[in-house]
Amino acid sequence: MHVGLNLATKPLVSHRRFFLAAGVVGAFASLLLLYLAYQFFSLRQADANFRAKLGSLDQQMERLQLQRDDLQRFFAKEENQHLQDRAKFIGAVIEARSFNWTKMFMDLEHTLPPGVHVVKIEPKLDNGSATVKFEVAGSSEESKVKLLRAFEDSRSFTHVELTQEGLPRQGGNNQSSDVFSIQFSAIYTGI
Repeated sequence: MHVGLNLATKPLVSHRRFFLAAGVVGAFASLLLLYLAYQFFSLRQADANFRAKLGSLDQQMERLQLQRDDLQRFFAKEENQHLQDRAKFIGAVIEARSFNWTKMFMDLEHTLPPGVHVVKIEPKLDNGSATVKFEVAGSSEESKVKLLRAFEDSRSFTHVELTQEGLPRQGGNNQSSDVFSIQFSAIYTGI
């Protein structure tokens, strides 16, 4: 058998694997580059939109600040001071009228136990609820305990705070059968 070998030339070396691997890596790198470029440009667009919105909000804030300054200068003039006082007065009247005083006194009537009567009451309207200072007197120690329990259990009157306790004052419209006098404050929520 005779094999024909040419020893004078280099053997044939195939670089197919290298070219295939380089092609796959190149294609993957190209796809990755396209994806990252898309992400970069979309982030730039979002940043540009955000900056445009921020700029328009800054302009709007400046415009509103100028309007506010103009209004403050207008109301600071002496001839316009009475408008603010009048507006505050009208606002207080509207707030006082919108509060349901009748319901408060009806709830008070249901809360007071028998044998207890109100000697003095001072309601004060404060942010939609009324802070009420009471002075009550009663005919027995039992009615005093019932009074305190009734106000503690009441849903309409909260934050009950005892300020003074003692004997009733003599004279005036106090009844002679009164055994105790209590002064306390409570917040009427109107529930």
